[in-house]
Amino acid sequence: MPNKQPYRIETINEFHQFRGLPKPEHPLISVINVIDIKRLHDNEPNNFVYDFYFIALKENCNVKYKYGQQQYDFDEGTMFFISPKQVFGIEQDKSETSKKSGLMLLIHPDFLWNTSLAKNIKQYEYFDYTVHEALFLSEKEETIIADIMKNIQQEYHSNIDKFSQDIIIAQLELLLNYADRFYHRQFLTRKITNHQILNRLEEILSKYFNDNDLMEKGLPTVQHIAETLNVSPNYLSGLLKVLTGQSTQQHIHNKLIEKAKEKLSTTNLSISEIAYELGFEHPQSFSKLFKNKTDLSPLEFRQSFN
Repeated sequence: MPNKQPYRIETINEFHQFRGLPKPEHPLISVINVIDIKRLHDNEPNNFVYDFYFIALKENCNVKYKYGQQQYDFDEGTMFFISPKQVFGIEQDKSETSKKSGLMLLIHPDFLWNTSLAKNIKQYEYFDYTVHEALFLSEKEETIIADIMKNIQQEYHSNIDKFSQDIIIAQLELLLNYADRFYHRQFLTRKITNHQILNRLEEILSKYFNDNDLMEKGLPTVQHIAETLNVSPNYLSGLLKVLTGQSTQQHIHNKLIEKAKEKLSTTNLSISEIAYELGFEHPQSFSKLFKNKTDLSPLEFRQSFN
């Protein structure tokens, strides 16, 4: 059967109604304790689209979250981030008996209007990570995030005045910056998994550039490499920048230059023939990239061997 259209929830008030919660104290921002959610529908939609930012801090819960076929069972302290318009799946795990706990932070984009976060929130790439790339938190880190969420809740729970929005925005920025720090830590501490990704990246690029049909397929894209590794493009580039100092695109170019040097030094192919074999439509583009990476033109590099 074809998948049904995602169930769209446009406002925070609609979310509260859908989950059997009291009307939100503020129409554009809400902190929800997971234990207060009373309603998971028997015929729960397969997929949702929210028109607001959704940040979840989960400890134990009888719910599994997924994107498409990717599913992750949150059995320890984790965070994940959903941006407006993303398709987001949720299903109840009735076999799970552990007590649900955690916090949810909902932020409508209108709340950010005319603030520093209106544009800056797009710099936090983890809003485009997939579920299996969730942020794993230590107990101390969980406490830091939970305290910030509670501070936000306390601020809009109090009498709203002209300072309230600025104070909440500052707290949001603090939370997002901590999440950035914790992701950076995760890239460094989950060494086995991350180095397996690095090893597989090297294998994929080597195989790709050793295929004889590279001319037909063209250069590999970041999207293609990420899909092959079963990670999101942003997560892959973030991981590589922390571990190697280079983005995915730079790794692709490094492998390209390595292959180009091999052909320039061991074959009699012309510069144009090498460019076409490496997937370039125009030899000038190849020459420009090669010189940018090596400070030598392809011809100058070849002549250095004579």
